[in-house]
Amino acid sequence: MGLAEEHLLDKLAYLECLMGLVAHGLLLLRGSPYGRHASNSGLRLPARAAWLMQELPSLAVPLYECARASPERLRSWPNCILLAMFLIHYLQRSLIFPFLIRGGKPIPLRSWVYGCLFCSYNGYLQGRYLTQYAVYADDWVTDPRFLIGSAMWLTGMLINIHSDHILRNLRKPGETGYKIPRGGLFECVTAANYFGEMVEWCGYALAGWSLQGGAFALFTFCILLSIAKQHHQWYLQKFEDYPKCRKIVIPFLF
Repeated sequence: MGLAEEHLLDKLAYLECLMGLVAHGLLLLRGSPYGRHASNSGLRLPARAAWLMQELPSLAVPLYECARASPERLRSWPNCILLAMFLIHYLQRSLIFPFLIRGGKPIPLRSWVYGCLFCSYNGYLQGRYLTQYAVYADDWVTDPRFLIGSAMWLTGMLINIHSDHILRNLRKPGETGYKIPRGGLFECVTAANYFGEMVEWCGYALAGWSLQGGAFALFTFCILLSIAKQHHQWYLQKFEDYPKCRKIVIPFLF
């Protein structure tokens, strides 16, 4: 089953790339189903509970795979560090981030289901590959790709967390409505939080140098790029004084 499953994981990675490209096109055509862009019709779930349950499979599934992992893989420093990158992100995203949300808008049920399915799918893909099939030389941790990728991962995660902090604190207690984000990378781009997550997973993909990691980075880039573009257009229409010098999501470029 080992070789057959390894080939299956490759196919799942190619499928994830395709899903990202298709989703990018659909989001550009139909718009984002989240937050300020979501329709008010249909069943909706409370933001905190929805985020927790949606992101949790990306933490739980890889942890389950660790419990039945190949001992050889868990003795490998590159495998352990890459697993830690993935797990640390989703520990923050599933068990910390939801409880920091302040008055988040309810999430449409359909969007939540899509999110749960993807997190389960990708959690299995990344967790299973790293705990059973990814083979790295002992000195991979000194390879420039691993070192640069790890630095990118850490930098991206810090940008993402800091940008989320700025967004949460835009309103004072009792205030409602939207405000223009200020500070940090929001001075350069509209979607600084998305930029951080893009950098994070591109770093993870570079450090792991695998089809599975690259597929996740591409999927993330496709989804966040299309939503960031919609955010940018919304801000320009909503606020006459919105800074025209800001790019959409990539500083100084796009």
